Amino acid sequence: MKRKCYFVVLFLMLAMFLVGCSGGGIVTPANDEAKIRSVINEYFLALNDQNWSKAKSYCVYGSDVYEFTCALEAGDALYQNIPVVTIIFSVDILDVSISGTYATAYSSVSTVTTTDYGSYSDSGLWNIYLQKVDNNWKIDS
Repeated sequence: MKRKCYFVVLFLMLAMFLVGCSGGGIVTPANDEAKIRSVINEYFLALNDQNWSKAKSYCVYGSDVYEFTCALEAGDALYQNIPVVTIIFSVDILDVSISGTYATAYSSVSTVTTTDYGSYSDSGLWNIYLQKVDNNWKIDS
């Protein structure tokens, strides 16, 4: 009887030890989805702050979205004669699909551009494509 009790206690201690493990470094689809959502949200926040280098850091170098960000940055120079230009992006990620090192985020994106001469808004549904580069998700196009 004592021997059985010893094994039960040993088993319970082992079980408690294993439950306490965090699984450090294990990549799951849920982790990847959270990272993808974070990259997209941070990219659009950087655009809103007109922090062009930070926004480009979330993109695959040379991709369409990288070039789009460069164009926005160049446009910022074009607006130097207009006292106030504000571009606000708003994104709502509706669904994320992951296939290996590629992902697609189906999203609703809205923009509002405001200048001293008026304001313009637009919205639409976008597929935001991402690629895993060096274990980090980056927007591809």
